[in-house]
Amino acid sequence: MTMSQITTLTVLSYKRFSNKFWALSMMQFGHTYMKSVKGLSFYKLMGSGKDNFNPFPDWSVYSVLQVWESEDAAQTFFETHKLSKAYQDHSDKMQVYYMESIQARGLWNSKNPFESTVNVKEMDPDSEIAVITRASIKTNMLLKFWKYVPESQKPLENTSGLIYTKGFGELPFMEMATFSVWKDLASLKAYAYQSQEHIKAIQKTREFDWYSEELFSRFRIQKKVTLKGF
Repeated sequence: MTMSQITTLTVLSYKRFSNKFWALSMMQFGHTYMKSVKGLSFYKLMGSGKDNFNPFPDWSVYSVLQVWESEDAAQTFFETHKLSKAYQDHSDKMQVYYMESIQARGLWNSKNPFESTVNVKEMDPDSEIAVITRASIKTNMLLKFWKYVPESQKPLENTSGLIYTKGFGELPFMEMATFSVWKDLASLKAYAYQSQEHIKAIQKTREFDWYSEELFSRFRIQKKVTLKGF
């Protein structure tokens, strides 16, 4: 395996109340475990919103974003670390997306954690693509943002080539992220550059300037690993 950076996004689903409560508690206590993880350069523990992108929490779905020095480091974590084992024990479903960065613009906590490792010109055009967008919403823009944005997301749900989408976040209402998976790069570009709803959303963002920090990133999905369920 190469030593180039790899990013993983783990999607976790819970059914029982006790496991949902455990998952919520790990939003705080999981940080202690992360400190002992070798080869980890960046991570985020995130909850999710109802109906894919909503300020109100979906207590049954959580995610863990991790940026690794190498694929070896990532696999060692998922195969041996006690935190990974705990996630498997408590969740009903656990799926890991291994992703290679194509391009990332913007900042996440004052830095861009994603190093480009894929030349898009040399990439298989049929490769599945993942997109992560995140933003810190200005306090004085919260009401205006949440009044408009959920409506702007509705057309995304029936978009051709879209495989999966979910809204995640570190902090409800203020620190938000979206994760989407696309059949290929052409499908993503068709939505980004031809969807009138998406274009309008971009215009609104520029008009109201409602983010204090934002980041947009594209990845090639290297593989999906199911550790439980699905």
